[in-house]
Amino acid sequence: MSGNATLWLSAAGHNVNAIYEYALANWPRIAALTGQHAWLVSASVGCAVLVGVPLGVLAARYKWLSGGLLGLATVVLTIPSIALFGLMIPVLSIYGLGIGAAPALVTVFLYALLPIMRNTCLALRQIDASIREAGVGIGMTFGQRLRLVDLPLAVPVILGGVRTAVVMNIGVMAIGAVVGAGGLGVLILRGINQSDIRQLVVGAIMVSVLAVVADTVLHRLQRVLTPKGIRTP
Repeated sequence: MSGNATLWLSAAGHNVNAIYEYALANWPRIAALTGQHAWLVSASVGCAVLVGVPLGVLAARYKWLSGGLLGLATVVLTIPSIALFGLMIPVLSIYGLGIGAAPALVTVFLYALLPIMRNTCLALRQIDASIREAGVGIGMTFGQRLRLVDLPLAVPVILGGVRTAVVMNIGVMAIGAVVGAGGLGVLILRGINQSDIRQLVVGAIMVSVLAVVADTVLHRLQRVLTPKGIRTP
């Protein structure tokens, strides 16, 4: 083995040990930032579900409305996340909320709308017409059919959109540290500013771990909420 390779392996081993020791010594703070990050994503995506599912229902029922709603959400999603965070600062500063959690919550809420709204719309449109006709035949109103038939059948696809939104926005929320939102982005930002690879790597790893855990939990929830008749083995 060449001398350069030996030096590189030695430096890599030293960095791994330093990262491990940093994580061990600062675990309470890392856990607190992880919890804060999870709360920020949960709150913003939760609000997006409350808004996106009804909008998806409207888009599925009124085709003339779907183009505008989905098109607007798509435009928002194409805006770079750092730019959208920046745009939120002057807008929310009017209400005294320009710095802190508010810009991050609003940005992630907007990013989460498209996958949730689109999946809701597509799931409802893909329901077999004969099922709808059966509901109408037994005298169900639109609201009853939606609540008792359509939405339960659409749950797997809707939750697929929620999973996409959550995993995607766990990464996006890390940028929220730039506007003072907190979360794991604090470690990444400080690691960059202080040229401290320990904080940078720990922050990046925890963001990835949080995304994997959230996706696993939502996948299991998706399976539990899927009607037994349409579950895959």
